[in-house]
Amino acid sequence: MLENEAYLSKTTHLPRKRFFRARAHSNPLSDSHFPVPVSPSQVDYSVHYPQLHLLSDSISSKKVEFADIGCGFGGLLISLATLFPETLMIGMELRDKVTEYVKERIVALRKANPEKNHRRRVISPHLLDEYAYALRVGGIIYTITDVEELGEWMNSCLKGHPLFEALTQEELDADPVVNLLSSATEEGQKVSRNGGQTFQAIYRRIIPFN
Repeated sequence: MLENEAYLSKTTHLPRKRFFRARAHSNPLSDSHFPVPVSPSQVDYSVHYPQLHLLSDSISSKKVEFADIGCGFGGLLISLATLFPETLMIGMELRDKVTEYVKERIVALRKANPEKNHRRRVISPHLLDEYAYALRVGGIIYTITDVEELGEWMNSCLKGHPLFEALTQEELDADPVVNLLSSATEEGQKVSRNGGQTFQAIYRRIIPFN
């Protein structure tokens, strides 16, 4: 990483390539020294996927599905990431300056898209275990957001948890709290004034069937 941030674009805040140039067909193997893992199991994937590494078993259960050999400045992988946001992918590049550029680019893109880091939100598989412990049987979890992707994430987490079930439409219509979710909070009122849309996930604590 460069000592100051002069290499970052003032408009996009992404690194600029001219600070990381290297000859395309140079031979870094002739004068570079870098560690080579004995086997794939010896690779420290937490360096490449820090958010995923925070989850207990995810780093071992998920596998890399895309590998771009000679990835250059990472253009293909960045485009693939928008099409397959839940898929692990890795780029391999011999030129030190170019790999440094890609690292900086990934850091900048992660900072620019914080909403996609749903695992640190108030709903996650791990936190639902805690909520299920604290919530009595029959108790209800109400969630609402104006971010569609986050709404889908929370709904999928609740739907996949064995100690929660979704309220029926009849139950939602009869519950006075449901209407208040989008009308009683300042954020909800702001979304309503701007003509925005909200996404709810409302589930009941249950006892699972044997």
